[in-house]
Amino acid sequence: MVQETQIYKVAEVQVSYKPDYKPSDRPKITSSKQAYELLTQQWDLGKIELLEQSKMILLNRENRVLGIVDISTGGVSGTILDPKIIFSIALKANTSSLIISHNHPSGNLKPSHADIRLTNQLKEGGKLLEIVVWDHLIISNDSYYSFADDGMM
Repeated sequence: MVQETQIYKVAEVQVSYKPDYKPSDRPKITSSKQAYELLTQQWDLGKIELLEQSKMILLNRENRVLGIVDISTGGVSGTILDPKIIFSIALKANTSSLIISHNHPSGNLKPSHADIRLTNQLKEGGKLLEIVVWDHLIISNDSYYSFADDGMM
């Protein structure tokens, strides 16, 4: 009896990073204020008081910015920050650390219980993967709240 060999088709996964500038030209983040300024340059400020959105700053070992990633867009009262998505992107980019952010359309910068729970979950997940979660910023048009500055990181 001859056994047939079945051929499976699978997709090849490739990860590449091809910046068109030198590593020394990347901005270096040393404070929550710098992170906030960078994020607001990339945010659609026309939506900051309309929809809740989330972005992530990816950093190398020297805290130089590898990139900013749109994580999610939600509604008026929430958006999804899925740790699996956050860490899969961070791993693909070979990032050493990250800063997570989202806005509160109401302008109230006080973190919710869900914001605090997520931040703690991301900190613990980052430890397992050796990816430092430096900060979680809640932003508005004219100000921000930093978990790190408030001693919650």
